[in-house]
Amino acid sequence: MGDTVDKIIQQWRHERPELDLAPMAVTARLARLAALLERGVDDTLAAQGLASWEFEVLASLRRNGSPFVLSVGRLQATMMISSGTMTHRLDRLEKRGLVARSKDLNDRRGIQVSLTPDGRILIDNVIEARLARERDLLTTLDKDQQTDLASLLRGLLTAMEQ
Repeated sequence: MGDTVDKIIQQWRHERPELDLAPMAVTARLARLAALLERGVDDTLAAQGLASWEFEVLASLRRNGSPFVLSVGRLQATMMISSGTMTHRLDRLEKRGLVARSKDLNDRRGIQVSLTPDGRILIDNVIEARLARERDLLTTLDKDQQTDLASLLRGLLTAMEQ
């Protein structure tokens, strides 16, 4: 019994037996898992009335700590998006009453983004729902396996981010 990646590897082995397919056994699984996990999390966010990009903005502000304020530039850098995309996202969140923009008192050209009380309530509820969903998605692994996997992935990610 195998997974989808086993079938793909088997097909490549048949067609190109000289290839070392070991990297694909890892990377294809990571890619497929990322897509499936994202779909599961996106469903949870949608049930809470949020798109993934909305979650990203609200979560960035919330996890930054009180007073839940970041400059537009810092938010934009966190999400690696263009200034136009950031402006559009903030416009939509501001219309929903989840964030507020104000002038940066330390930088006349800067804009600060703050989480509103409604935004904080929403993101606090959403992060709890998201973590519950992620916990459900990982039930096939016990706690030790999850810890081991997290450690292995941390090492890989650290190396790739450099």
